[in-house]
Amino acid sequence: MNSQITIKTIQDMLFQGSQTKFVDDDTARRMWWASLEVVQKEFLSKNYHEGGIWVASPLPVLNEKKFLSNLYGWLWSPEGFPYFKKDNFGFLPVDQSKKNRGDFEVKNYKVLDLNPKDGYEPFLMILTPNFQCILTIAGEKDKKNFLMRCDEENLKKVIELIHAKLYQENYDEGVNFRNAVKNLGDLKINNQFINNFWPILSAKLAKLPPNQNIYNSINNNERDAQIIEAKLLKAISHEVRTPLATIRTLISSTLKKYNMNDSMRNRLLEIDNECKEQIDRFGLIFNASELVSNEISPLNQLAKINLAEIFSKLTPLWTKQLNRRGISLKIDIPTQLPEIMSDSEKLELMLRGLIDKNTRGLKEGSTLILELRPAGQKLKLQLKVEKLENSKKEVSKDENGSDIGPVLNWNPQTGNLQLSQIATQKLLASLGGYVTQRRDTGLTVFFPISESSEI
Repeated sequence: MNSQITIKTIQDMLFQGSQTKFVDDDTARRMWWASLEVVQKEFLSKNYHEGGIWVASPLPVLNEKKFLSNLYGWLWSPEGFPYFKKDNFGFLPVDQSKKNRGDFEVKNYKVLDLNPKDGYEPFLMILTPNFQCILTIAGEKDKKNFLMRCDEENLKKVIELIHAKLYQENYDEGVNFRNAVKNLGDLKINNQFINNFWPILSAKLAKLPPNQNIYNSINNNERDAQIIEAKLLKAISHEVRTPLATIRTLISSTLKKYNMNDSMRNRLLEIDNECKEQIDRFGLIFNASELVSNEISPLNQLAKINLAEIFSKLTPLWTKQLNRRGISLKIDIPTQLPEIMSDSEKLELMLRGLIDKNTRGLKEGSTLILELRPAGQKLKLQLKVEKLENSKKEVSKDENGSDIGPVLNWNPQTGNLQLSQIATQKLLASLGGYVTQRRDTGLTVFFPISESSEI
């Protein structure tokens, strides 16, 4: 057989002579992942112990480790599996989730490169001595046909086509596939499966709620992809902070060990300040990444703290930081304020981040105003900006940025990299705060007052 064999070739062959009415894409996908659950729970679970093989594209779709461990498989999948682009994750069953993603690491199957001509329509063949089936989707957009085949004629045809495809692409795996099929011996057609598959599938589809469709699966996998991105960002944040901390240590020892003129000393102090600010920024990104990737639980480290004392501690640092950029700072805090529930260390880092985020892009001569006021059972923190009269129409350039992933916002015009609004809200929520932001009133954060506090 000289012509190139593809997964689509096999699907087209199975599609020939089909009498089933066409369905739209979503319906076909509903039938696909519902059938996977029926096959695995009702039939494969009773037959996998005796061993067997499976062939799939573009994902393994078997979602239990016991199946992947006991059956040998061949998988045609896009480059980068299992962390390739998530566009085609909809082929997974609806209950595929983060906890099952680790099952992909089972190496009891050969991963082969998916050819663009193979297409992305899902395909699965399972062969055990007493249970065999082929599941796939064929057809054009919104004119799809969900197919199940388990008859001897189609099984033989598909086995031969898979064997030919493997021979064309990987001779050794073609030999392995042929030997694995021979080792299964004579296959016994499972009459129970033939008689019960369609009735069980129909009953399962009838019980599904109307709004449960393939996008549930896609959303789950989008969430998994966000977690992967957050973990990568966490690792990058750590790698950025480490050399900066080393530079600060070297600067400190240099200032203590060597005599130098004021100009050189001030230059080193400027470098030290810049390193400190970047360490703080990436520390904040690190904390947000932990939160997004579910590595820390929100609200699990909150304790009573005095926010006024934190402001008193940080005001000199903020003043120095803003003065370097020609921005003034005004602090407006009453003499007595109740304690709040938060995490002192992380809140300090968050406050420094808010100052940085809300003053980047401001022109020299602007003024940042910080106000603390009781507001019922909460303490209200407001960050407001007074701009120069000739820049009233100026808008913080960070507002023109765009989110990149679940944590960061990037403005290519200014080069500003900041926490996204969503990440800011989540991080403040984990510290007990609730944030609102309007252009006319600036940023407002409410913190819950400790029950034992009294003004």
